[in-house]
Amino acid sequence: MREAHRAYAAVAKETASPRELEASLLLKAASKLQFVYDAWNDRSQGLGDALMYNRRLWTVFLDSVCSNESPLPVETRQNIANLGVFIMTETVSLMTNPQPASLLPLININREIAAGLRSRN
Repeated sequence: MREAHRAYAAVAKETASPRELEASLLLKAASKLQFVYDAWNDRSQGLGDALMYNRRLWTVFLDSVCSNESPLPVETRQNIANLGVFIMTETVSLMTNPQPASLLPLININREIAAGLRSRN
């Protein structure tokens, strides 16, 4: 997982500010989940992919905030870690018992965090 974190950090430095990159990735994940939600009758067409993308993104976030090298304040790191645990739990739940309403918290969390990241730029 450290390699993913390093690759993410390298791309962030080359393409945009880290906050902007994080916001863009969160919005992309929210968009994928929203698409599945909007076309729920055909959910087999993308539910697994959308959940996998979101899970991978949050895995990188969790790895980053749990690192001793994270520059974020402890309270912020704990909040992000708590959200990450929630995201992972909801993802497993959706994989075993798909319910469209269960996508909404994941979509909203991603959008809210992205909005917060963009407002700080």
